[in-house]
Amino acid sequence: DLDECGASPCKDHQYCLNTDGSFSCKACDASCVGCTGEGSEKCKTCASGYVKEDEKCTDIDECNLPEKICTKENQDCVNTSGSYKCVCSEGFEDKDGTCVQT
Repeated sequence: DLDECGASPCKDHQYCLNTDGSFSCKACDASCVGCTGEGSEKCKTCASGYVKEDEKCTDIDECNLPEKICTKENQDCVNTSGSYKCVCSEGFEDKDGTCVQT
């Protein structure tokens, strides 16, 4: 078997998996920018919104940062994978960028 992966035939956001007589390109984990294999522990660099912790790229919980990021009145922060979103608190709805009571 020839190891086709030695020639780096895959794209930047993929890793190469050598198979018998061939190879396949697999997508890197969403937490990675470039990778050497499967999973968040094989990242070359962590993607935006992720930080390297115990050799793995883990999501940064922006909602638990010391500085509040959802600063409008009656607004809550919701952590998402690699990011966050600001939503109106329960009992409030977004009206032209302001959270008003429903």
